[in-house]
Amino acid sequence: MATQGRQLPPNDPISASSVKSTLTAYFVPLLLLAASIFFQLVVVPRNFPPSYYDVLGIPKYSSIEEVTRAYERITSEWNSSVEVPPTVNLIKVQYAYELLTNQILKRDYDIYNIDEHLDVLENVKEHHSGKHLSQIDLPLIQNASFDPIDQDYEFINAGNFLSKFEDDKALLLQMVSSGSNRCAQFSETWKRIVNLLKGVSNIGVVDLSDVQLSVYLAEKKSSGKPFFRSALLAFPPGCKSSKCLHRYEGELSVDAITDWLATNILNLPRIPYYSKESLVHNFLVKSKPHLVKVIFISKSGERATPFIRQAAKNYSPYATFGFALWKEEESTFWWNVFGVESAPAIVFMKDPGVQPVVYQGSTNSSMFIDIMEKNKHHVLPQLRNATSMELGCDVQGYSRAGIDTKIWYCALIAGRPSQELNKMRETMRRVQETLSSNGKIDDIVDQDPLSAPAALAHEQKRLTFAWLDGEAQHRYCFFHIHSEDSYETCGPRRGMTDVARLFVVRYEMNPKNEKLDTPKQTNNIFNALHHTESDPVSTLVAKYNGSTDTSEIIRWISQIIKDGDSREIPPFKTKAPELVPEDSSHIWSKSSKKFISSGKNVKSWSSGLISSLSNQIGDPRIGPSLLLAALMSFGLIWLNRSRSTQSSSQNEANQIKDEDKPSRRSRSRSGANQLFPPSITDSEPKDAQQLPLSDSDSE
Repeated sequence: MATQGRQLPPNDPISASSVKSTLTAYFVPLLLLAASIFFQLVVVPRNFPPSYYDVLGIPKYSSIEEVTRAYERITSEWNSSVEVPPTVNLIKVQYAYELLTNQILKRDYDIYNIDEHLDVLENVKEHHSGKHLSQIDLPLIQNASFDPIDQDYEFINAGNFLSKFEDDKALLLQMVSSGSNRCAQFSETWKRIVNLLKGVSNIGVVDLSDVQLSVYLAEKKSSGKPFFRSALLAFPPGCKSSKCLHRYEGELSVDAITDWLATNILNLPRIPYYSKESLVHNFLVKSKPHLVKVIFISKSGERATPFIRQAAKNYSPYATFGFALWKEEESTFWWNVFGVESAPAIVFMKDPGVQPVVYQGSTNSSMFIDIMEKNKHHVLPQLRNATSMELGCDVQGYSRAGIDTKIWYCALIAGRPSQELNKMRETMRRVQETLSSNGKIDDIVDQDPLSAPAALAHEQKRLTFAWLDGEAQHRYCFFHIHSEDSYETCGPRRGMTDVARLFVVRYEMNPKNEKLDTPKQTNNIFNALHHTESDPVSTLVAKYNGSTDTSEIIRWISQIIKDGDSREIPPFKTKAPELVPEDSSHIWSKSSKKFISSGKNVKSWSSGLISSLSNQIGDPRIGPSLLLAALMSFGLIWLNRSRSTQSSSQNEANQIKDEDKPSRRSRSRSGANQLFPPSITDSEPKDAQQLPLSDSDSE
């Protein structure tokens, strides 16, 4: 029996949906094809413009004689021709001739592709277009009278380059060329930078005539040709390879360059500026009490120079630093509060109640270091983990008088930060000033013979005065005072009472041949666990219980020193607690350094990525590679679509065959049903009704 076939769609034009699906399938190949065409027609011509040799019609790297002959040939042809060439062509030929006949400019152009006079060419094209060459001022290139040798520069060449890394300092380099206008304009700025970086970084210049070193320091294009995006290069401390070389691409000013070097290369956080109002609340009040406050008053508003920032980092355990801008209308405030007459100036804020120390005028690196050494401590220094060795008040160290001194003393004021502690610190400052008396021991002895031992020990640097924060150094404070009322002086505040106490610690160096350590008892595990070595210096403590009179305190200290020097006191074996390190200024905190370091790494990584992409974008192999990728993707997509079309058409044909053939099971069922007559139960009679059932059997 014939079956009716399935109708196929007519051969109509391609519908919009099929076009859309085709474009969607071939989107990536089309995009790659468009990118390859754009690269070949736009990017390559921009990155590989005609060279000045092409303008003259001669091969690259031709000699100066060949350049001269080509220029004479072109000009003679123009003179003999009836038609006058466009002015732009005349300017191009003239510029190419002047550039390629200058030996230094030709070298820089051939090796490094440097053309610093390009702006002159563009300016002449813009303002002299349409004019005859005779109306243009020649020569176009004005040679600068600049010779690096005359500038007293420190030259670095391939021979002494590696020696600059021996001291593990940063290295700042400038690439220079004789006859360069830009180098001539930058020379004064460079001299100022050199003066500001003395002692902070190694500095030098590299002449482009040293081809070996210059090519090593240069960036490389995809073709391998060296070039310089920037004339300033820097090696961070510890870096001895061009892989970690940094290139400056900012403004060519002293402030910008030195700030870049200090922040990005030396990793020195900036010293913040404060206004007159914020100086008190945000700097003086929030600074740590154990740090000297150093205020730089600037008239120009420039950022801190690298040597100040380096010194500030080195002295961060002793002082905290801030900048303030001087304004003439605020001069009364600076004079009344700090005693500053004019800017620039440096102010040192020390102990409470002590007049600020002011230094007027500018300072260089060596002067600033000397000033910091004189003023890094309070008038009455604080005994801390960072200062104990220097003050001679450490059981692991030596006296300020020298390592040969056997006995020395430290007079300490201990207490929690309070008014009582400030009063006792002021009293001890008067004691210290009295004993100093400008070094005139005879005057002190004549006035008060009982104070002679203390004055003599202070002059010999065997006696040191300091104060101790009993709250921050509570273990050290409890160990030395050790009395029933120690809680009034040491540890956190428990009540309303704060008592500042004076005590003297006598230090005696143990003999080197005498072993004070208790023998280790290894047979007992508890003795082995609790065994600790004693300090190399024996200590004894004397506590003062007198009045705050200066003379009485001096006599008491003198008696302690007299007894301590004259008596043979057996060494006392003990282990004194260590001083707890205190935090430095928040500017130099660990989190701040970590944040700056991470920000610097992200910035350098992103700038390096952008520079690398810009260097590689001019690779002429990119265009053919994109075209090849487009063709390969075209072929793969076409092959996959062809396979899918064949499989779908085959499935449709099989489906049509299956629809035309009746099911074997259905035919067998129909044949089986025809053998049996229909049953009475197969259909319901026409007038049939359902009778209701009764609940009773009797009905």
